[in-house]
Amino acid sequence: MTDTEILLSAGRRVIETEAEALGTLAGALDASFAEAVALILGAKGRVIVSGMGKSGHIARKIAATLASTGTPAHFVHPAEASHGDLGMLAAGDVVMMLSNSGETPELADMIAHTRRFAIPLIGVASRADSTLLRQADVALVLPKAPEACGTGIVPTTSTTMTLALGDALAVALMEHRQFTPENFRQFHPGGKLGAQLSKVGDLMHGGEELPLVGLETAMGEALIVMSQKGFGVVGVTSDSGLLVGIITDGDLRRNMVNLLDKTAGDVMTGDPKTIAPDQLAEKAVALMDRLKITSLFAVDPDGPRIARGIITIHDCLRAGVV
Repeated sequence: MTDTEILLSAGRRVIETEAEALGTLAGALDASFAEAVALILGAKGRVIVSGMGKSGHIARKIAATLASTGTPAHFVHPAEASHGDLGMLAAGDVVMMLSNSGETPELADMIAHTRRFAIPLIGVASRADSTLLRQADVALVLPKAPEACGTGIVPTTSTTMTLALGDALAVALMEHRQFTPENFRQFHPGGKLGAQLSKVGDLMHGGEELPLVGLETAMGEALIVMSQKGFGVVGVTSDSGLLVGIITDGDLRRNMVNLLDKTAGDVMTGDPKTIAPDQLAEKAVALMDRLKITSLFAVDPDGPRIARGIITIHDCLRAGVV
């Protein structure tokens, strides 16, 4: 075998070993998993996730995933807990402690603290008879599976299973709470993900920026408004302020003959496509792409058809939505 083939073989063996273990983990889930979810749902405080070494790295990720999906959580380092950080644990919290062996000595003080102050403890380990799982209120046992390193000494399969178990808990909690993409965005305002979850109301122009004229407005004045506002369109409103039409470049070309002798009502295209301010900006992009247009007026979905704002494809591009 060539060096490349040897390396590929090793990589595939590791992934296949861990994938098989995840299948075993899925089949091994039992009522304890539901008990852990119920315990967290009933907590008035936060989920405190802890672990030492590689389990600590996994614990940090689980805490971050829980926090970003509607379950308040944070990581507490077990060694630091023994030097003052036990004060981060409070009545109403739930502690989730990770340890492959269940015998990690640095966890002892945190375990004792939860028992002394009746703080519910969820233990995750591979040995049902370990100190951690015997002390835990809910014991989540990792099924027996070989570490992917081949020697059995490097945490690989065990940490992958623990990470997947944390994701499973987070998603189960999220679905139970009916956590929506809009909720998710509150915790992810930055980066591409935040942009994708932006709402029309976050990006639209409103107030005095709105390009609006009345039905009886002379086209000379309407053209001035269209030019000043800079959106390439102007909305047309009724006497009661309802959005009844829109004038675009296409409408101008179709009415070039005696254009300045006409009113906005004569030139407009009636019943323009609109979108609600609470819709995702991605939906606005999809609608503009399908209709081959570059802007949309935003109106309240359940109220009078009054223009609240205008969003353009350029606004979405600048925000990183597309």
